[in-house]
Amino acid sequence: MSNIDFKALERAANETRGLSMDAVAKAASGHLGLPLGSAEIGAALFGNSLVYNPKDTRWLNRDYFVLSAGHGSMFLYSWLHLSGYDISIEDIKNFRQLHSKTPGHPEFHDTPGVEATTGPLGQGIANAVGIASACKMAAGKFNTEQHQIFNQKVVVLVGDGCLQEGISQEAISFAGHHRLDNLIVFYDSNDVTLDAMAIETQSEDAVKRFESVGFEVQLVLEGNNIGSLINAYQNAKQSKSGKPQIIICKTTIAKGIPEVAGTNKGHGEAGVKFIDSARKNLGLPEEKFFVSGETRQYFEQHQKQLENLYQEWQTTFAAWKSANPKLAQLLESANEKHEAIDIMKQIPEFPTTPIIATRKAGSDVLQPVSQYLPLSVSGSADLHGSTLNYIKEGRDFTPACPTGRNIKFGIREHAMGAMMNGIAYHGLFKVSGATFLVFSDYLRPAIRLAALSHLPVVYIFTHDSIGVGEDGPTHQPVETVSGLRMIPNLDVIRPADPEETAAAFSLAFARPDGPTLLSLTRQNLPFLPGTAQKKREGTLRGGYVIVSETAPLRMILIATGSEVQHCVEAAKLLGDDVRVVSMPCTELFDRQSNEYKQSVLPNGCRNRIAMEAGVTSFWYKYVGLDGKVIGIDRFGMSAPGNTVMKQLGMTSENLVNISKQ
Repeated sequence: MSNIDFKALERAANETRGLSMDAVAKAASGHLGLPLGSAEIGAALFGNSLVYNPKDTRWLNRDYFVLSAGHGSMFLYSWLHLSGYDISIEDIKNFRQLHSKTPGHPEFHDTPGVEATTGPLGQGIANAVGIASACKMAAGKFNTEQHQIFNQKVVVLVGDGCLQEGISQEAISFAGHHRLDNLIVFYDSNDVTLDAMAIETQSEDAVKRFESVGFEVQLVLEGNNIGSLINAYQNAKQSKSGKPQIIICKTTIAKGIPEVAGTNKGHGEAGVKFIDSARKNLGLPEEKFFVSGETRQYFEQHQKQLENLYQEWQTTFAAWKSANPKLAQLLESANEKHEAIDIMKQIPEFPTTPIIATRKAGSDVLQPVSQYLPLSVSGSADLHGSTLNYIKEGRDFTPACPTGRNIKFGIREHAMGAMMNGIAYHGLFKVSGATFLVFSDYLRPAIRLAALSHLPVVYIFTHDSIGVGEDGPTHQPVETVSGLRMIPNLDVIRPADPEETAAAFSLAFARPDGPTLLSLTRQNLPFLPGTAQKKREGTLRGGYVIVSETAPLRMILIATGSEVQHCVEAAKLLGDDVRVVSMPCTELFDRQSNEYKQSVLPNGCRNRIAMEAGVTSFWYKYVGLDGKVIGIDRFGMSAPGNTVMKQLGMTSENLVNISKQ
């Protein structure tokens, strides 16, 4: 380390402290603790150890840095600014302001250099485990003996709060078991949480905790010593243990503001009133948002060194492409956008016998879809035998087989959701994951962040209603589908037969700008009337007329999934002036033209009944206050599925009776 300019790095660390203090003070909002306490970690990483290119922020072989403790966002913005990313000093001054590049918590897409949307504690470390998994997949699939085009590290900065969240245990357990030795965790261990000193809420031995799940651990007692941090990083990077790495850094929260440093008062804004004296003690001038010429010059030189590494990689990459044209074509295909109609063409029409559940139809659909999209991967939370989403020719993703396309997440639904987000942030692979629909509550925070971040992930959730049967109300979702529909930018598709399922999968795997949730049945469903083409094309529009009236329209019946069959049967009894609408995806239907929506649900017919095996309130949007909704505003019961359905009114007979009231 004799060539390292420690004086320059220490100066840069203090200047980022100044930027963070000034930005939080100007915004009258934010968190000072981590940006000040971890400034030396930033200097060690961005000023010395990480490999990146601010001019090519999506460079395939860059090192990743994820700030799991997203509340400390000024840490990241300050270092990205110094490192040459497109974040100006004006952007720093606009911290937490409307439409700025520097929002309160880091947001993917909004800020160059931000690799993941973080803030809800624990999400970032699980995102990083997902990114590290994707990097392993990419290296296994594309590296050759002659050319290593993927060999980066994934670095994540976590705090006590991240590691207290249960998702962190799920994520590190997966990382250790799968020997993700490309993952390096920096633990900002300052012994402080927001409310109090950490000793009041935790007493575990962090070294033993991480060793027990398969990590190699380094404890850096001088966590604000840049030399110690760089040395620890190099040890982690060069380790041959085959284990993920963690560097536990004993830091001082809010270092630089002695009035609050080392206490829980240093976490947020409490130190703002002391920043003038703090800045002076740090050797900073009175000028706010100050960065010295020496620091600018240091990072300009550092960028030139990084540019040389980037150009060396480009030479290797060009040689790799020349030597491996088929692999190069496959890699380039990751950037291609696919239309649902083209994916759907790969899926054969289903025979009308035997009748099957939509989860089984989904399994049959997934096979040609995965062949058509060779960079698609799937996984399940220990339920492949029930969710049926195993890619049959894909093998398992393991340390010995990083090219495996089936990820066994274990009983770790929350980490699964956040890891799927990480794989999507990485960007090469189209990821899907499965569990029972009722367990979506375990990963709902990750689903929400996928929607917020416009990540194209696919959720294959089965056992989607009281039709689950004997497992009883603990496993029978009734409020779940409607609740998920409340998440902005999440498409929820509940298909009613195999052909609708084919279209649903095509939509999900084609969508580039947000997540899609497929809600599939455990129980078998009859084939609906109409051609495969009609049902598939109708599903692509979110809702369509599956049974047309042959007399002047008097009544419209609307349903999704397993309840469409009851509307079809009821229409036969109610007369030829009744229309049946299958609406597998209300979000997609709402995005259609007004003309199309009127053709399906004309304003002139207000006599409408919606039917779904779930809570009723959602459907008044489509039937109006003068319409009727047949649903289940209570929890289910333990009995065979058909019995529960009948007991709770999910039958064509009940629909007919309600229509006559």
